[in-house]
Amino acid sequence: PDEKLDDFIEYEEERKEPEWDEKILCRQCHQVITSPAERIAIQGSHAHTFANPGGILYEIGCFRTVKGCGYMGPPTPEWSWFKGYCWRIAVCSKCLTHMGWMYLGPEKESFHGLILNRLIQAS
Repeated sequence: PDEKLDDFIEYEEERKEPEWDEKILCRQCHQVITSPAERIAIQGSHAHTFANPGGILYEIGCFRTVKGCGYMGPPTPEWSWFKGYCWRIAVCSKCLTHMGWMYLGPEKESFHGLILNRLIQAS
């Protein structure tokens, strides 16, 4: 990634992640982002459709864990689609495509809302 853009993106430290048999990749560059095994339901559903303040519709899926994303900006509660959660923008750490958002809860629990049409599944 571009060094100037790198100044604005925070990357999580490498963690020991499970080796996923099935992978979900960034559609743009095929970086591993998550796995079907990480799908979770938030507010009763895995998939949600929301509009941002500019009227752009996003269909997102909720995932417990991701790898291959960096985060932009401080957490904010403004316009959060999930009550009680703050969000940060999540981008692919390889190509910087906007992948969705990381949601941080009041008890420091977190999940990701990833834009479904920016993902592809591979084995």
